Amino acid sequence: MTAKSLDVVGIGNAIVDVLVQADERFLGDHSLTKGTMALVDEAQAERLYASVGAGLETSGGSAANTLAGIAQLGGRAGFIGRVRDDQLGAIFSHDIRAVGTRFETPAATSGPSTARCLILVTPDAQRTMCTYLGASVALEPADLDLEMVAQAQVLYLEGYLWDSDAAKRAFIAAAEVARAHGGEVALSLSDAFCVERHRESFQELVDGHVDILFANEMEITSLYKANSFEEAVEQVSGRCRVAALTRSELGSLVLADGQSHRIEPIQLGPLVDTTGAGDLYAAGFLYGWTRGETAARCGQLGSLCAGQVVTQLGPRPQANLTELVQRHLS
Repeated sequence: MTAKSLDVVGIGNAIVDVLVQADERFLGDHSLTKGTMALVDEAQAERLYASVGAGLETSGGSAANTLAGIAQLGGRAGFIGRVRDDQLGAIFSHDIRAVGTRFETPAATSGPSTARCLILVTPDAQRTMCTYLGASVALEPADLDLEMVAQAQVLYLEGYLWDSDAAKRAFIAAAEVARAHGGEVALSLSDAFCVERHRESFQELVDGHVDILFANEMEITSLYKANSFEEAVEQVSGRCRVAALTRSELGSLVLADGQSHRIEPIQLGPLVDTTGAGDLYAAGFLYGWTRGETAARCGQLGSLCAGQVVTQLGPRPQANLTELVQRHLS
């Protein structure tokens, strides 16, 4: 196999996040369930946005956050996702390229506007997301840069995109190209409600195409309708080469090649905002994985990156991740 020019290429929703601090009453007034992600249409998105105070606009999207984190660590990253040729699309394109991620998907010139996610952060640092997917879900196989996919050590897929039939076809097409060129396929389950909507097809995807699976405790128990985390661990064991399962303050469990590694959480300061914690865990893990690190070391890198991003507002690290690695894990 020839050397790869990219470490990780991700496919996901291209979203601009709007982060706003809110209280429990606001969530109740708008019938929002704390800690979850709800899909809204453009009218709902505009109505919610008009109801809150000033927010922080920052490019987001689960897979895009992961790729940005990999690039900030010094990895070679590429992203595939659709934006519209509008103001938010320009913001997204600038931000992801500015951190060193290759992004070449042409902006759509018609159709829905660029996706945005209103993230309501309550005083306990939990985030409740209201997402308008807009142009991002129009991603289809024709949008894929298969040459970029072929050049990646790992293809990283965002579970949120599984809501779109066209994106599903794009996922499978990209996974087949990645495998044909000696690459591995990673999947983030993204959200427990997303898993509930697509449980059977997610199970088929994990069994048939996925080498590396990322999930939190709620997502993995939902995937297998397990009564406990331990039961879910038994269910997923052996179904893919690696399963990296995060458990918030309990750290994470990494199942790899028949072994189990318990990874302690790394706390770098007061908890401010959990937005992006899972995304940055995947960033640290995949950065280590594409450099031949052990599964346990990859888990530690993931824990460190997640531990940093929760100390700030927003899903893109504001600290120097390379320096953090040198300081805490050298």
